[in-house]
Amino acid sequence: MLRSVKEDLQASTLRAVSGLLGKLRYFAALRQQDGSYQHWGLSRVHGEEAAQKALAEAHRRLVSIILQTPLRKLVQDLDESCTPNQSSMDFLEGLQNQESESLPKDPSAGYRRHLSSVLRALSALTKIRP
Repeated sequence: MLRSVKEDLQASTLRAVSGLLGKLRYFAALRQQDGSYQHWGLSRVHGEEAAQKALAEAHRRLVSIILQTPLRKLVQDLDESCTPNQSSMDFLEGLQNQESESLPKDPSAGYRRHLSSVLRALSALTKIRP
């Protein structure tokens, strides 16, 4: 059965990535300096234009969900999103270092500040967590 590019992205790719923040890190890793995404499989199966559009839409939707999620739930999500040998602090530092790649292309200034403040708040909460 042939799936749409959006279905393929959700079912085959994003389902395999744990946590909202883990998915955000995944999108940051796919982003290129010009703002495009590099995903060989989606591009090969569905074409470059369809893959770029689906990735950008999914990325925007994910960031919107993260920005609407209460911090206490994001703290829990952080544990799910980290790789087995990675600390929460290291994970967050990596996201903060990739802040521009973590955002979808052409975000508003408010969007950028909001995500930055969420990541800083998570970092502060992680430092005081037992």
